[in-house]
Amino acid sequence: MNNLIEFISQPWPWYVAGPIIAIIMFILLWFGKSFGISANLRTMCAMAGGGKSCDFFAFDWKSQVWNLVFAAGLILGGFIAHTYLMPSYDVHISEATINELSQMGIDDPGKNIVPEQIFNWESLFTLKGFIFIIVGGFLIGFGTRYAGGCTSGHAISGLSDLQLPSLIAVIGFFIGGLAMTYFILPHLLAL
Repeated sequence: MNNLIEFISQPWPWYVAGPIIAIIMFILLWFGKSFGISANLRTMCAMAGGGKSCDFFAFDWKSQVWNLVFAAGLILGGFIAHTYLMPSYDVHISEATINELSQMGIDDPGKNIVPEQIFNWESLFTLKGFIFIIVGGFLIGFGTRYAGGCTSGHAISGLSDLQLPSLIAVIGFFIGGLAMTYFILPHLLAL
């Protein structure tokens, strides 16, 4: 039993996780479903009656309940993995990344999933925290809607369905991520 817990508490290698994702995507495509987490917001708004005031939310939300159950499973699985299966809270990142983040003013990079000196309630009321949390959150929400889906929807579901718009979106995600990392993030961290 200890060997099993030790196995599942470690990151799974690509040759285990990749085929599992491929099998799930094959099953979804077989049943005519498309995966995407951001679609759940539309479903929840439709469930709450959003279709009465906005045509975008006027659709048969009951056909999307499976996606809500999947999202709930992601949350539950993340909670179980974080609470019971994580041997430590350290994030394993390269020494080069740790050095670069330290030079940019991040204390103890890799100690947590996100730098707590930026992502906490106190920093929310600073300029840097406002930009990272509020403006960043708005841009993610706007970008998801503008791109017609989130990174998981386009990169996993859209590409496996050979959709050209998803390929274009994924290329845009990578270009935006690289531009943010190398050209914008160092200036934001210097605030």
